[in-house]
Order: sequence, then C-alpha cells, then structure tokens
Amino acid sequence: MTKTITPAVITCKAAVIWKSGEPAKVEEIQVEPPKTGEVRVQMLYASLCHTDVLCCNGLPVPLFPRIPGHEGVGVVESVGENVTNLKEGDIVMPLYLGECGECLNCKSGKSNLCHKYPLGFSGLLLDGTSRMSIKGQTVYHHFSCSTWSEYIVIEAAYAFKVDPKISLPHASFLCCGFTTGFGAAWREVVIEKGSTVAVLGLGAVGLGVEEAARIQGASRIIGLDINDKKREKGEAFGLTEFINPSGSDKSVSQLINGVTGGLGVDYCYECTGVPALLNEAIESSKVGLGTVVLIGAGFETSGTINFIPLLCGRTVKGSIYGGVGPNSDLPAIIAKCVNKEINLDELLTHEVALSDINKGFEYLHDPDCVKVVIKF
Repeated sequence: MTKTITPAVITCKAAVIWKSGEPAKVEEIQVEPPKTGEVRVQMLYASLCHTDVLCCNGLPVPLFPRIPGHEGVGVVESVGENVTNLKEGDIVMPLYLGECGECLNCKSGKSNLCHKYPLGFSGLLLDGTSRMSIKGQTVYHHFSCSTWSEYIVIEAAYAFKVDPKISLPHASFLCCGFTTGFGAAWREVVIEKGSTVAVLGLGAVGLGVEEAARIQGASRIIGLDINDKKREKGEAFGLTEFINPSGSDKSVSQLINGVTGGLGVDYCYECTGVPALLNEAIESSKVGLGTVVLIGAGFETSGTINFIPLLCGRTVKGSIYGGVGPNSDLPAIIAKCVNKEINLDELLTHEVALSDINKGFEYLHDPDCVKVVIKF
C-alpha cells in the first residue's frame, strides 16, 4: 500500500509590501501546502504590471503586508485533494479569473466574470484564509495569486495549464496586460474589417489592442502616447499613425477628430486609466456609431462623465481581462503565440532577479520600457 506524503510548509523568498507607498522588501516567508482544490506552484517567471503598482499603493483595498504580482508562469510543485485537471510538473499560468462553465455568466457566453471563481479583492483565497505568512503573521495575496514569490498557492481553477512550447516570459505577459488589450478588440468587441481604431496609451495593453485590430483588418490604427519612443513599438503591432498629444495645445479628442475628417473613430480604447481621458475617449468616437472600451486600470475618479456625447448614439463598455474566458478563449491566443501569428518579443525590454525587484520599478519609468520580467 502506497503511503500518501503530505507536502511540507516551504520557506522561500518573496517581495513583500509592508505599508502603502513603501518599497518592496524581499523577505523569507512560509508557504503552506495546498488544501483541497488547490495547487502549490514554483514560480519561474513573473512580470510587473501597472495594477501591481496600484496594489503597492493600497488600491483598491489597503491590505498589508502583501505580496503583489498577478502575472507569471511556474511549475506545479504539489497538488491538493480533488485536483484532477493538474499534476506535479505541469507548467501553469496563475490567473485572477476562473471559468466554471456553469454559472449564469459563463453559460451566457457574453461575460468572462465567473460567479463561482470571481475576481477577488479580499487578499485571501476562496475559503477566506491565506497560505502565506511571515513568522506567523498573515501575508495577503494579490487577487488569487501573488506571483512575486518563489512559491505560491492558488486554487486549481485559477491555474491554467499552458503549452510548454510557448516562451515562458511570453506566457507571463498573457496573464494580464497583453491579453487584456488583445481580448478587448477580439473578444469583448469584435472589430470589423476596414474599421478605424484609436488606442490611448501604448503600453502592453494598448499594444495588445493594436495587434488584434491589425489581425482583424482595421484600416487605420491610431496610437496616442506622450512617449515618442512608443511609436516604434506600436508599429511592430500594427500602428498606422502616431500622435503625441503633449506637443499640441489641442485636446486628445480634437487631435483624433482632426485626422479623421472630424468624424472620429469607430472604436476608441482607453488603456491608461487616467480619469481625464474618459470623456476624451468618448468624444473621439463617431457620433451614432462609435464604441469606447475602457480597459485602463485606475481607481481614481475626476469630474463627471459628459452624457451629451453618449446621448448621440455612442456606446461605452468596460472590460476585465479583455472579456477573455480562461478556458474558452485563452487557448486560441496561446496557439497564435506558439505559431508566431502573434510575436511578443517586442514586449520584453527589461529583466531583473527577485532580489532587485525595486530596480524593476525604476525600469517602469524608462522611456524604452514596456514589460519588466522577474526571473527566479
């Protein structure tokens, strides 16, 4: 009779935020074994995202101490009871959304916000507890994971098994940023061939929008960013025109309307999370036909929405993870990456070790930076 060996608590290194606005501190933490329905993952790569910066500053909920990170890829180290879809040695992406396939939203095919495996803000796993601690003190998770740690525990429903042929850093980028943009122009709102598209903000999210717009045959893809160096990156993903609004006394909407004969664009994607750009995005779209998709991560508000442009027939839609369902949609995106239909090489600009995590934050301010990856 084979005796089942219960995995032990693991002591490892992680980047911990102790107080809002403070630098990350690399600490020794304890990571418990996975419970029923969970897996413990040894991280191989993780990446930095704007949402992680918000997390470090206490948004949307100030829970500390906390380990940020929601993009990454790793190998399953151990599995809890009743886990049937994963085994030790599987390469997985930790995600912040699950897909049960049975709830109202999943069955509708119209939303990727699963009721059973939701986007969580509590800093705890679904059973209301954490698997991480420092000398007995609870450490909070970021969403469902916390990828800036050598080991993490995550519900198996949030761990997506990936084709090992994909570049591991690229898999990390697909956990949030690029997929969020790509899905928003491919799954959330389908861009028709010949459409005109404007993208506000050319980070990983905006570049994802451009790539999907290019694949689907958009006739014009207009990118706006205050960093002139983003033009070249944008062109690698389908950009046809670039505008730097900081060099003009005109508003963003005036600039976009100016290059579209006063009509505006069919689709405008707001990827910065800057509150002041919300109305600008709306007024950059066509009267009667324009669609605006809000995908920039931001929790601040400024002023009010101008409803007059909306009354003129425009549509505004919010989006999480680009409307992509982990099980129903993500495999197709990964296949495109493996087959080189989508090339993510241009995204990777900087690499750091976990011990240099704060150097990664500095790189985010580098004009050449798109994505920073942590190699464990």
